[in-house]
Amino acid sequence: MKGNLRKYLVCLLFSLIGGGLLTACDDYLDVLPDNRAELDTDTKITELLVDAYPLTNPFLMSEMYSDNTDHCTGSSSYTAYQTLEEEAANWRDITWKNQDGPYALWEHCYKSIAAANNVLIAIDEQGHPERLNAQRGEALLCRAYCHFLLGNIFCLPYSERTCHEAMGIPYMKTTETTVSPSYSRGTMAELYENIAADIDEGLPLINDNIYTVPKYHFNMRAAYAFAARFYLYYMKGDGSNLDRCIEYATRVLTSQPADMLRDWKTLGSIALGSASYNTFINASDKANLLIITSNSYWEWVYGPTAVAKGYCHSTKISQTETIQSTGFWGSQNTYFAAGQMSGSPKIYMLKMGQYVEYTDIVNGIGYPRMIVPAFTTDALILDRAEAYALKGDYEHAYADLTAWMNAFTSNQGIVDAASLRTAYGNQKAYYTPTSPTPKKRLNPDFTVTEGEQENLIHAVLHARRVTCLHEGLRWQDVKRYGIEIYRRNVDGTLGDGNITVYDTMTKDDPRRAIQLHEYVINAGITANPR
Repeated sequence: MKGNLRKYLVCLLFSLIGGGLLTACDDYLDVLPDNRAELDTDTKITELLVDAYPLTNPFLMSEMYSDNTDHCTGSSSYTAYQTLEEEAANWRDITWKNQDGPYALWEHCYKSIAAANNVLIAIDEQGHPERLNAQRGEALLCRAYCHFLLGNIFCLPYSERTCHEAMGIPYMKTTETTVSPSYSRGTMAELYENIAADIDEGLPLINDNIYTVPKYHFNMRAAYAFAARFYLYYMKGDGSNLDRCIEYATRVLTSQPADMLRDWKTLGSIALGSASYNTFINASDKANLLIITSNSYWEWVYGPTAVAKGYCHSTKISQTETIQSTGFWGSQNTYFAAGQMSGSPKIYMLKMGQYVEYTDIVNGIGYPRMIVPAFTTDALILDRAEAYALKGDYEHAYADLTAWMNAFTSNQGIVDAASLRTAYGNQKAYYTPTSPTPKKRLNPDFTVTEGEQENLIHAVLHARRVTCLHEGLRWQDVKRYGIEIYRRNVDGTLGDGNITVYDTMTKDDPRRAIQLHEYVINAGITANPR
């Protein structure tokens, strides 16, 4: 297969696999040729791995779908910036076709998977030389990570009870050579088994010495952080995967986890603006484990702009549930302060700034980009605390929460059963949409016992929700713990008063699996039930 015919067929394949845009296919093939014979040097193989990281992140979709978003009313200026926010925040099937949406995520993840597969095939064709072990390990981790992202968005959460019936997503281990392939989504059991196999094979092969800047790749610490989160989500009744989560997290956090966390106090002392953006995503920060680039306008939506005020992280949510709420650390004493523009209902933390990659700098034309910390020790210590709590190892869970609290807040105390009982125990009311609190009823497909264990889980979920605001992880917690959430009209001109509920997402709502884009469905991939 040569020349233009070959390019046409490969373009068509990527359209079928990833809902891809044919208009960009020639440029894409110039970067990622599907002629594996061309990958004939170690340098070419290593360079191709740059394309094994997806150029779309799920942050905007995840935050809009989660309970971190209200519909703010009361002013004609409270509108959505793009159709995507309105569709996602209202849990509709998303028609938006550009960056930050399901179409872009599907396309870019499968393009990255194709790049990883090309690397693996090229290494196989060279006979698995030991000198390429690190590249093989990185390709396996990238392939697993992209499938993990897709599964988290387009599937229901993994559950031992339903995993053999619940739909997964196609797990691509080869580069297609036929024009009209047929893809089965498989099951969640098959998806997670394949991800686990790639992680388990790839993890021992990672070698930081092949990288100039390790944090732009799946370096050893980033790979362990990914493995820890995956095995936390991969809940098994015997607790074995929780043990693996703890083991991998500990390899990153060391015996002195407090020394591995972000210096939130110094970060909080920086004036709100570009300096705080640059500091948060800096590769030299010990807390940032993997940093990737995304095509995204998410910062324009969540940040200090005069747009996107209709669907946002509102003052009401912030004051009663997240960054300005009262938790086991006290009230509003976090080092990294929340920001708010005058006359705006949005509350934000300045984390990931938006940049522009110019295609025409004279006329100001280009693509919005963000630098994204995909894995951090800030989140990792809470993943481990959750695993400890679920295992019943409360002493170590309290220790991790103490380390987090002393890093993130000015409360330099000790977290113990008494402090969590005060914050989340029987005297603390469960959340209702008109009388919100940080304590929401948990309905997971695994057991959480009433009392000390439940209090610990509430504490972990609350801390993660605050720490990882704008990073999409709250949506995964809502799904994994079967938390019922609501869509509310909140009058932002009345101090977030006049709350009315107009939709409810129950624990079994099929909308928890975001619908595939219509282009992907029309290409033959089975849609999610509705």
